[in-house]
Amino acid sequence: MKNLEANFQNELNKKIEIIDNELINYLQLIKADCPPKLHKAMEYSLFPGGKRLRPVILLATCEALGGRIEDALPFACALEMIHTYSLIHDDLPAMDDDDERRGKPSNHKVFGEATAILAGDALLNLAYETMSTFCASNTYPHFLKAMCIIAANSGFSGMVGGQALEFSLEGERATEAQIFEIYKNKTAKLFMAAFAAGAACADSPLVGELEQIGHDFGIVFQITDDILDNDSNMEIIGKEKAQLLVAKLAKSTLNSLEKYSKFLHKLTYAVIERSE
Repeated sequence: MKNLEANFQNELNKKIEIIDNELINYLQLIKADCPPKLHKAMEYSLFPGGKRLRPVILLATCEALGGRIEDALPFACALEMIHTYSLIHDDLPAMDDDDERRGKPSNHKVFGEATAILAGDALLNLAYETMSTFCASNTYPHFLKAMCIIAANSGFSGMVGGQALEFSLEGERATEAQIFEIYKNKTAKLFMAAFAAGAACADSPLVGELEQIGHDFGIVFQITDDILDNDSNMEIIGKEKAQLLVAKLAKSTLNSLEKYSKFLHKLTYAVIERSE
């Protein structure tokens, strides 16, 4: 078991290093044409990154299905840029109003709200420039499909739509179906993009199956995060305040947490079985 964990961690670290090095390259390429403060703001939130979970999943999925990591790398980096832009905007006073992110001041606390908004915008646009540039020089339809998957899961019918639904329900007692709709869109859709785009980069026929795994994985991830937010303090979870959606929507009773914990275990095993 220890050897298995060590090998897993080693592979994880290798992929994170590959992603980080490529992200550094992309930022270096635009440095001469980018206003200095804007570039610093983009770099500030992109590095040091979090767990790089979404791009690692994309690379690992492509590799597991016989694809080449170098083909998946632009899409993995683009997905991380999109995720980072969403975090910058999430922290703004008009959104979640968080003063800290990953143990350091939020982007807008360092660079001001206007620059933070523009840094998020710039990272989002850089993500699509990164993918489209690759697709323009590698004109295979499965690469374009990978970009379309990421775009669809990031926008109004995905992550952005989930955020909009969350804010529309603020102050109300949401139904369980509404809560899981937020989970699906705000969190799970980017994981669906990671698994499905990874499969697309490998030109695999299993895109749909991998997308479903991404959905279940994302729900597991969000429920776990909510439980940690409820049980942990700021030092453990690395946030200024717990963003427990269940509590925000008046659902954080002990019984509901126990219920979600049981559902979490059931869904986790379903993800494992489907992946084997």
